[in-house]
Amino acid sequence: MRVVMFGYQTWGHRTLQALLDSEHDVVLVVTHPRSEHAYEKIWSDSVADLAEEHGVPVLIRNRPDDDELYERLQAADPDVIVANNWRTWIPPRIFALPRRGTLNVHDSLLPKYAGFSPLIWALINGETEVGVTAHMMNDELDAGDIVRQESVPVGPRDTTTDLFHKTVDLIAPVTTKALALIADGQTEFTPQDRSQATFFHKRAEEDIRIDWNWPAEDLERLVRAQSAPYPSAFTFHRGKRLEILASVVSEGRYGGTPGRIFYREGEGVVIVAGADARTGRNHGLAVTRVRTEDGRELPATEYFTSMGGYLTSRP
Repeated sequence: MRVVMFGYQTWGHRTLQALLDSEHDVVLVVTHPRSEHAYEKIWSDSVADLAEEHGVPVLIRNRPDDDELYERLQAADPDVIVANNWRTWIPPRIFALPRRGTLNVHDSLLPKYAGFSPLIWALINGETEVGVTAHMMNDELDAGDIVRQESVPVGPRDTTTDLFHKTVDLIAPVTTKALALIADGQTEFTPQDRSQATFFHKRAEEDIRIDWNWPAEDLERLVRAQSAPYPSAFTFHRGKRLEILASVVSEGRYGGTPGRIFYREGEGVVIVAGADARTGRNHGLAVTRVRTEDGRELPATEYFTSMGGYLTSRP
């Protein structure tokens, strides 16, 4: 089949590589310009560079809504468009243009976690598995019929970085197996159960600010979700920003006020957590490694030289 590819960052790069390695003919690539957004500088393998290395024409766009792009797509005469990590809305006149429609590849187990940063949100929420879905594009974002879906388990100590490496390896098999079904003439696929659909926004600074009213189990997952190279979860101590790089849920249960720097336990320092911490039924978050505002990274037991005081959400 003649394939046009829309994609960006490493997800798009892996998709394009899978297409180049396949029996299909990649006739045009559309990608975004480089970005300085914190989350878009991560996993930023260039789709444009890969296309150019293989002699495939490239168009750079923020949005696919101009007449020149539409005319180039018409001239490319695609059987199918394949999209992965395209960051803006693709209008109907684009996704309906190919003879066999547009296949979107998304790094979640749709219908859950449509939208942005699905791995981070899924880890924070304690999901037991994550994966990749290839679905036919329609008018609603990430809502079309599922062509192919594969999953991997989430381990008890996995970070988002671990999950990225697990799921990015699914892109090639999911994409090529889905295209094989389309090439064989299959047109009936699995409708999504829209009653199970969830849609998430882009991550921003406010999303990594620690709220000590959260249960310790949720905070521990937040810290793992914001693993390097993602921006680290942060709090404030004595008015200065403090990044929490590693933590575990405490073995003991600690009562008091959320955010209280309370007790050394093992290799960590326990912070009281949970909106109902006053009951004494909650585990705390045992912080084991921190980074200070001036960039020093050190064990929490060295940073917290005495117990007492509070970690806060604001300076």
